[in-house]
Amino acid sequence: MNEGRIVKVSGPLVIAEGMRNSNMFDVVRVGNENLIGEILEIHEDRASIQVYEETSGLGPGAPVVSTMAPLSVELGPGLIENLFDGIQRPLEAMRLKTGDNITRGISVPALDRAKKWHFVPRAKAGDHVQAGDIIGVVQENEVFEHRIMVPVGIEGTLTEILEGEYTIEDTIARVEAKTDSGTRVHDLTMMQKWPVRKARPYKEKMSPDELLITGQRIIDTLFPIALGGVAAIPGPFGSGKTVVQHQLAKWAAADIVVYIGCGERGNEMTDVLMEFPELKDPRTGKSLMKRTVLIANTSDMPVAAREASIYTGITIAEYFRDMGYNVALMADSTSRWAEALREMSGRLEEMPGEEGYPAYLSTRLAQFYERAGKVKALCSGERIGSLSAIGAVSPPGGDLSEPVAQATLRIVKVFWGLDYNLSYRRHFPAINWLISYSLYEEKLRDWFTENVSRDWVRLTGDMMRILQEEAELQEIVQLVGVDALSPIDRVTLEAARSIREDYLQQDAFNEVDTYSTLNKQYRMLRLIMSFYYRARDAVKAGAGIDEIFSLPVRERIGRAKFVPEEKVSQVYDEMEKDLEAQMDALTAKEDS
Repeated sequence: MNEGRIVKVSGPLVIAEGMRNSNMFDVVRVGNENLIGEILEIHEDRASIQVYEETSGLGPGAPVVSTMAPLSVELGPGLIENLFDGIQRPLEAMRLKTGDNITRGISVPALDRAKKWHFVPRAKAGDHVQAGDIIGVVQENEVFEHRIMVPVGIEGTLTEILEGEYTIEDTIARVEAKTDSGTRVHDLTMMQKWPVRKARPYKEKMSPDELLITGQRIIDTLFPIALGGVAAIPGPFGSGKTVVQHQLAKWAAADIVVYIGCGERGNEMTDVLMEFPELKDPRTGKSLMKRTVLIANTSDMPVAAREASIYTGITIAEYFRDMGYNVALMADSTSRWAEALREMSGRLEEMPGEEGYPAYLSTRLAQFYERAGKVKALCSGERIGSLSAIGAVSPPGGDLSEPVAQATLRIVKVFWGLDYNLSYRRHFPAINWLISYSLYEEKLRDWFTENVSRDWVRLTGDMMRILQEEAELQEIVQLVGVDALSPIDRVTLEAARSIREDYLQQDAFNEVDTYSTLNKQYRMLRLIMSFYYRARDAVKAGAGIDEIFSLPVRERIGRAKFVPEEKVSQVYDEMEKDLEAQMDALTAKEDS
């Protein structure tokens, strides 16, 4: 323990002297109310501390006590279905203890110490175990199996392992390790701790070559994200960033979802809390909360804790990744996190960078996103897990040239640029196909060919070309009108309209349209592109534009996205036959 005294208070920043024996990032208790803080800087015996709670009432002379340990999270059974604040305090447990408002200085353990879990061994006495090996499991709820791993830094012979009902602090196994000074016995519990600012280790980071299926057509088709990939969703206020993240949290093919509400409005986190428990998980048929962890640090909570919430969330996500699960992490939004960095940097009187953000903004963003990936986990065998990170960016006024957006774009490989004009026209998701991109496309081509169709790449390439041609043709239309275009160009415009309205536009609140399987996406795409190819051929054969566009099958194609999954094969086969028959009849009529 190391005790000092406050000499200055500046909002969430506290300067204390007498802290010579403390270390960077040590957790401290500030004042008589024991507020939680973290050391940011040390100059001789003075420490600059960011306090994670409201500092009103603090003054010079108040005590500061260092715990001599870094900010860490508790990892073990009880994480799933829980709601934590930015420094992993359970909000529900705090509400039961102090009421609806968080009391300053309250100390509640992140995981319930009294609850007993049924531990089932997967290893036996005499086995040689090392860091990351799974020694047993706990069925945390109906759908999630919590795998208990040997903590990092421990290797030896399992001398004892128990089965039965235990708390997370009870000893469930003992490992005897040989050391230079003799033999050391490690008592293992179901809980372990890990410092949030330090990435959890792994054997090897693998190349992301498998699609993270989201069920959102514009994402899976045009701008896919790989399992273990990183993506950013920048956009102005009201363009639908949070809804896109909610959709990804609900439907992405991940075993675990970690959702971080970082500096966002409280009502948005309330929507998540109200909606997730009621939402039926398509993977399990149970509530989506059965495989979700929520970190809530809303805009009215202390700004310093906002900075910590991102690290708390990604450390929990890494823990599940190490079990061999595929984890999807949603951070909403990294701009609010960067604003917290800026505020603390300003109070520390650091030299500001662009727009007042600290010079290390890019470094901190990179450190966060680089913790994502598909990895071979630490263990004696072979276990692969992945962590996909998707961060929302909220640039002021939608200006993508501002520092946070630019720094993020240099790091991530998928950019889903949201467009306010699209959202204003009620086109959702409002992802602008002309400015968005995915650098995983090349790596995923073989995966799409093997798992969807051999002509997937050709169809998506033609689809993107049509959308780009439409943008060029619209400039001509605005100058001289649509009648000045050639029939072929008008077919391109009509195909682009169909792609936009019938394919890319997706209703998050429609029970059928909210999620599209890859098979349905492929069949829809093939149907729309078949119309385009046949319409071009019909025009060349002399058919009239109006006749082509008024074919009865056109209306059916427009409603194709509302066909339930179980009827896709039958209904789409019928539409393809109708399209062929009606186009053939039209062409035959012109030939005669």
